[in-house]
Amino acid sequence: MNYTLHQLQIFLKVAEVKSITKASEELNLTQPAVSIQIKNLQNQFDIPLTEVIGKQLYVTDFGLEIVEIAKNILNEVQKINYLTMSFKGILSGKLNLSVVSTGKYVIPYFLSDFLKINPGIDLNMDVTNKLKVIKSLEKNEVDFALVSVLPKKITLNSEILLDNKLYLIGNKEVIIPNKPYGKSIFNTIPLIYREEGSATRLIMEQFFERNEIKAPMKMQLTSNEAVKQAVIAGLGYSIMPLIGSNNELKNKELQIIPVFGFPITSDWRLVWLKNKSLSPVAQAYLDYIKKEKEVIVQNHFSWIYTL
Repeated sequence: MNYTLHQLQIFLKVAEVKSITKASEELNLTQPAVSIQIKNLQNQFDIPLTEVIGKQLYVTDFGLEIVEIAKNILNEVQKINYLTMSFKGILSGKLNLSVVSTGKYVIPYFLSDFLKINPGIDLNMDVTNKLKVIKSLEKNEVDFALVSVLPKKITLNSEILLDNKLYLIGNKEVIIPNKPYGKSIFNTIPLIYREEGSATRLIMEQFFERNEIKAPMKMQLTSNEAVKQAVIAGLGYSIMPLIGSNNELKNKELQIIPVFGFPITSDWRLVWLKNKSLSPVAQAYLDYIKKEKEVIVQNHFSWIYTL
């Protein structure tokens, strides 16, 4: 057997995306280079690792077994690298984060300088929906999660990073009144909702419930980006986090519709399991956040507090 770590890395990516073309794009390699490495790896075995049915690539049962072994091999190699850096006094290891979708506008600013200071740390960050974020916390798969609504059934520690302000948003053609609308406006406008389980939708529905507002749903969309495009196109209005709409507001594609009782507010929080033993990398990140968060907010998010 003469397979290499490089071949195993490429095979893992091909198995993940189920495509030579996509794997080459994500690995920044040419398609022929990926194909050659997969062929060289396959030549080590008498049993197929992959098969093509129609135009779709599939990993065989044998290939899936090799995938798991390859993961273990590469993880052990990574541990050697971390150990080497540790003996040199360099903080090293993995930092695992799970972030709700709108949090992608927040978390990079709370990571950038930390990762520059600590080049030995590898970041593994999953940007996904709220339900998957909660599952990753429940299964103890991540060091931290970023949420705007605390889950009720998990005991967590948390560190507040930033205010989360939500406004009623319309497109550039909406005529803004001289004084804010009353809450009865929600009975008369076509309102675009996020999908069930979304933190944005939960905050919105809690506001409606507290104020005994009936707000008919015009349509339901599964991401903030989709909602923004629908509002820009004039399909309706939506209650949206300011953090994800700043560029469109600056470009005057969207505008805030003034309503009494707005903005609705919550907090962007870094959360972790109550009794979790933090790794040295995770503890270092938490210490960094506690020390630097006010400076980060001032440098990158002060505009939130001027509206």
